[in-house]
Amino acid sequence: MQQGKEPVSEGMREAVRILEAMLSAAPAEIEGLADRIADALRRGGRVFLFGNGGSAADAQHIACELVGRLRGDRPALSATAFSTDTSVLTALGNDRGFEQIFSRQVEAHVREGDVVIGLSTSGRSPNVLEGLETARRVGALTVAFTGQDDSPITEAASVSIRIPSSDTPRIQEAHILVGHLLCDAIERRLV
Repeated sequence: MQQGKEPVSEGMREAVRILEAMLSAAPAEIEGLADRIADALRRGGRVFLFGNGGSAADAQHIACELVGRLRGDRPALSATAFSTDTSVLTALGNDRGFEQIFSRQVEAHVREGDVVIGLSTSGRSPNVLEGLETARRVGALTVAFTGQDDSPITEAASVSIRIPSSDTPRIQEAHILVGHLLCDAIERRLV
């Protein structure tokens, strides 16, 4: 075996182990969440997502799939990632502190009946926590995508999708898989 190849194989084996562990509960959790999001969208609700770093990219990706499409041709669904407006992010970070970059946007845009999804591999990002807590106060359905550990974010959310791992890259890979499966399930309900 050439040097350097084993870590790649081990990473792939770990990803497979995580997905196998998810098979027992995650499909029902994702289907149940898809029911709730589809119902919210049917009633005129919107979906808002946020996270930091790679989780911000995942939030944008999931919003893109909802607005555009994942598989079939269908009407656009209302979804927005709060990590995309650099003017808002930098102004809020400068004037109010990084912890409020999402909660202030939630305050401005989220209403009762909307859905707010916060992504955090650690489950401890203060700005994601504040965003979910603010969303809960306004009456939105709050959803957390996190890793396996108990965390303030899982406690703040009405629904938590917890990836059975504490390894950031593996959690992020599973988050985007969950995002794709969720978008597909929402499309099946609305088309």
